[in-house]
Amino acid sequence: MVKDRPVAVITGASRGIGKQLAVDLAIAGYDIVACARSSSESPTKLPGTVDETADAARREGARALAVALDVRDEDAVADLAAKVYSEFGRCDLLVNNAAIAVPGPTLENSTKRWRLAVDININGPLYLIWHLCTRMAEKGEGRVVNISSSASVHPQFGRISYTVTKRALEAMTEGFAYEQDGRVSHNCIRLELSVWSEGYAHTLGDQDFSDFEDPIILSDAVLWMAKQPLSYTGEVVTIEQLREKGIVRPKTRIADRDDWN
Repeated sequence: MVKDRPVAVITGASRGIGKQLAVDLAIAGYDIVACARSSSESPTKLPGTVDETADAARREGARALAVALDVRDEDAVADLAAKVYSEFGRCDLLVNNAAIAVPGPTLENSTKRWRLAVDININGPLYLIWHLCTRMAEKGEGRVVNISSSASVHPQFGRISYTVTKRALEAMTEGFAYEQDGRVSHNCIRLELSVWSEGYAHTLGDQDFSDFEDPIILSDAVLWMAKQPLSYTGEVVTIEQLREKGIVRPKTRIADRDDWN
């Protein structure tokens, strides 16, 4: 096993985009810290756990740590950061992927559900940046990639808390890029395409999602961002913008995967 591999911390890593990122970053030479609420000891109703993701990363030659994490819990995030540096001695890449899109008209929902979206989509990334990026900077450098959505600029998406929190996440990206310029880069992918994940499919019910894109396109984007110099920071880019530059592969349908059913 190769020592001193770069280390990536990925939230929302029990399934979908997060799991795909963990596997592809492992293939690219990263050790993996897979974080999500779903674990073997505490599974959710959707398929996938961080333990399964960590196992998949290990099969690609990575050291992998599975952490059952609720990003709303700052103490738990602080413990995660301490554990990452205790286990690996470094963190080179943080991918803030965990998010929730609360369905239904806002005023017909409870304010508790609004706070849930804010806590997961905004406070969660903040806690991770707070507790990891100072350490990254002290070690020399680091990179943060936040996963946003075109819902941030399209209120007609119909889930206001998601629109508001994703727009705020993009502003947070730009703000931290300024504050940590030259030490830690902060960039954001605004996902404007329908990308398959177990969670997304669950919210769609019986809708046909076989034409949705494979989450591997996010791996293309994140891996490219992770290789850029620290001067590449404060950017909010879409998949199509990266695709036009040849960074992201042409459209890849989830139905074309051998393991899709």
